[in-house]
Amino acid sequence: MQNPARKLAAATIVLATASMLQGCLVGAVVGTAGAVVGGAAQVTGAVVGAGVDAVTTSDEETKAKREREQREYEREQRRCEQRQRQGRDC
Repeated sequence: MQNPARKLAAATIVLATASMLQGCLVGAVVGTAGAVVGGAAQVTGAVVGAGVDAVTTSDEETKAKREREQREYEREQRRCEQRQRQGRDC
């Protein structure tokens, strides 16, 4: 039987690896890691779940962010054009 320190180290590695992945892959990796780590996964299950939520960004959030950035860009372009019409630099 592995000692708790090894289990915790394995869980830490799993979380670090999972943070580099996206979307459904995160769930698959965390699920597999939970089976491998065993008891430590039960203890750290809430932490793993929170890590997955922090890493995973929904399509809606990504779309909203892109739209917000596009609006900000267009607003800045209009301001720049207005400054240029007044003979000032952007």
